[in-house]
Amino acid sequence: MYCPYCSAIDTKVIDSRLAAAGAQVRRRRQCTECGERFTTFEVVEVVMPRIIKSNGRIEPYDQNKLRRSISLPLQKRPTTTDEIDATISRIEQHLRNMGEREVSSKTLGEVVMLELKSLDDVAYVRFASIYRDFQDIEAFQAELANIHAGMTTGE
Repeated sequence: MYCPYCSAIDTKVIDSRLAAAGAQVRRRRQCTECGERFTTFEVVEVVMPRIIKSNGRIEPYDQNKLRRSISLPLQKRPTTTDEIDATISRIEQHLRNMGEREVSSKTLGEVVMLELKSLDDVAYVRFASIYRDFQDIEAFQAELANIHAGMTTGE
């Protein structure tokens, strides 16, 4: 690996750890020329399914788009970056396990809602209110009642 400071070819790994719930390897490196230290992240490159939008258009999977969709309802909620990364990893694992080349955005949205529901109820309701496009207060209250019923039954 090239040194980002002096472009020397020779660097050595001084520490390796798992990161992002085991989905990445974090490596601390040191340049043998200039002595500067830097961090790299190693991830497995996998082919994710393409996403079929509601209008029929097909898009490549975009992790940044998923991150924005999850981060927005989690704003000002007690959630760490590591928890968000782990949630994204679980969603991606779920998509890969489906074994499909293409997945509908509706299916992806349902997976996201399940993950948000287990992470933070408020974020779940925020996401669901946009994703499910509640047209009136009764639909919103019905969803809140479902959440409350799930909490009392231990779901």
